[in-house]
Amino acid sequence: MNWFCCQFDRLSNEQLYAILSVRQQVFVIEQNVQCLDADGLDIDAWHIFSQSKAGEIVAYARLLAPHTRYPEPSIGRVLVRKSARGEGIGHQLVSFCLEKCNEIYPEHAICISAQAHLEKFYQYFGFKSVGEAYDDAGIPHRMMIKAEA
Repeated sequence: MNWFCCQFDRLSNEQLYAILSVRQQVFVIEQNVQCLDADGLDIDAWHIFSQSKAGEIVAYARLLAPHTRYPEPSIGRVLVRKSARGEGIGHQLVSFCLEKCNEIYPEHAICISAQAHLEKFYQYFGFKSVGEAYDDAGIPHRMMIKAEA
């Protein structure tokens, strides 16, 4: 699988459209999240994704710089298209995100706001839960931190 990592101004119109489309499919349609996905953070984010030959986004996440959402750099909007789940692509995506985050923001811990049912998944990568579970857009979440590599 080919992975891409680029900033907003390097995305083609087709890539941006495909990214926004899959985010709506997963977060709005599947998970019924009732908040604005276009939160103003995409313009300064690094976008990580895998794309099929037909241009369909298979997996996606974004990296935010330190002091954008949290004091640490963060990984968010993590998704795998429904038709590609169960094939290990989520593990590949998070591994690639961690590699890029360590490359772009070396010597930093990494923060995520993980859906609570994925806590064990993120623990596999070295993330540790911080504090109690909380509601984010109607879905239980846990703050998780991975110490700097």
